[in-house]
Amino acid sequence: MVSDPSSPEQVVADDAYTPRQIKDAALELLKFGLLEAASKPNLYRTATAQRADIARVLEPLDLTLKIDELRGLAYLVVVPSASESTDDEWSHPLVRRQRMNLEQSLLVAILRQQFVAHEQEAGVGSAEALVSVEDILPQVQTYLGSLGSDALEQKRLRNLLEQLKGYGLVSEVDRNDQFHIRPIIAHLANPENLTSLLHAYRNAASRRGAGEGLAQDDGA
Repeated sequence: MVSDPSSPEQVVADDAYTPRQIKDAALELLKFGLLEAASKPNLYRTATAQRADIARVLEPLDLTLKIDELRGLAYLVVVPSASESTDDEWSHPLVRRQRMNLEQSLLVAILRQQFVAHEQEAGVGSAEALVSVEDILPQVQTYLGSLGSDALEQKRLRNLLEQLKGYGLVSEVDRNDQFHIRPIIAHLANPENLTSLLHAYRNAASRRGAGEGLAQDDGA
């Protein structure tokens, strides 16, 4: 039996169909949380040109699409609900999947400061910030403390960078021990929260240093 294209059932089916390019862009956003113009130009163009359609796809999931045209980014955020606690967004599956531990969060705060300094010098929307492992290592040591071995401290930092690469925040460390900080870091977390985190680690490091000094005095 051949269906009648003018029948109500067929009209509903055609109206409900989501174009392939919108599906592809939405699926990529759900998989990684972001689209970059530099690496996924076609999907990024779809996200910007079909923003309202993609937003409709995401709305039942309590997600919405944000566009940062200067940096060439399309990324997901959890829609805040006026009827629910502001803490509820932390229970969203996307946020749970992306939640970081304290050491990872500390490194994000350090790298975000580096990225902001890069953009202040080179301009917003410039190429990704290129930094070296050696540039970051002393700051990580300041907040997390020394492991007593350069090799162990390098390994700790590289492990953290590898973890952040999975979040799309940094590139692979290259043969010159350098890596790029990717622009999405500008939107990852509230700057005030990151600054508070750095202050907390700095205070903890100061207390740890004072305790070690007292221990040495007692030993003397």
